[in-house]
Amino acid sequence: CSAIDACKTSNGGCSAKAECRRTTPGNRVCVCNAGYTGDGIVCIEINPCLENHGGCDRNAECTQTGPNQAVCNCLKGYSGDGKRCTYISLCSQNNGGCSEFAICNDTELTERTCTCKHNYVGDGFKCRSNIFQELLRDSNTSRFYFHLEALSIRDIAGPGPFTLFVPHTDVLNSDPRVKDWIAKGVMAQVLRYHMVSCASLLYSDLTTITNITSLQGDPIHISYSQNSLILNNKAEIILSDAVGTNGVIHVINQILVP
Repeated sequence: CSAIDACKTSNGGCSAKAECRRTTPGNRVCVCNAGYTGDGIVCIEINPCLENHGGCDRNAECTQTGPNQAVCNCLKGYSGDGKRCTYISLCSQNNGGCSEFAICNDTELTERTCTCKHNYVGDGFKCRSNIFQELLRDSNTSRFYFHLEALSIRDIAGPGPFTLFVPHTDVLNSDPRVKDWIAKGVMAQVLRYHMVSCASLLYSDLTTITNITSLQGDPIHISYSQNSLILNNKAEIILSDAVGTNGVIHVINQILVP
């Protein structure tokens, strides 16, 4: 007589995911393979993510990759190896993309707000202070600022509101009349002719009026045609609506002469 091998046929009735082990003649036990659980007759793949989140950080995603195998990946807005994930502050790099004159606040995952600091106005991504300081920060208007400084003209540093029509830096640098005006002592009058007090007039406001009085005292004529705003029938507004805390700046392509 020979001993009956209970595992010889159909894996002894064990699961395909189990090992059939002979015990005594005609008998066997079924043991689930590594990564599976059950009684050996029925073996179910173990999902490690179902217990203790697979050992992943609570701010990570656990993904089963095989029997009792998983990978951990940090969620969006976090960095790390998945076992440990730390929050990425958007504001920690480059001020979160906000203006250098703004406060960046992390609000929620992948979100932040930008708020202009005290004494600045804007949307948080672009913040401006008073228009006197803003003249210096913009290369298009910085030459006008230096002329004001040279003559100690500080009218537009006050509370305002003001509207400025600033000749482009290239125009002020190239117009030969500037040197003559400085030599004759009339440059201050020319500069003040580009300022309007008691009003912060946006481009849209200017399209509805025809005359305004400058800080120098003489009027500035405004005409609107072919989608362009023209001052004194010569100077065109080429950049507009740079709004500061005490007024607005418009850049023009010619110097206004009183």
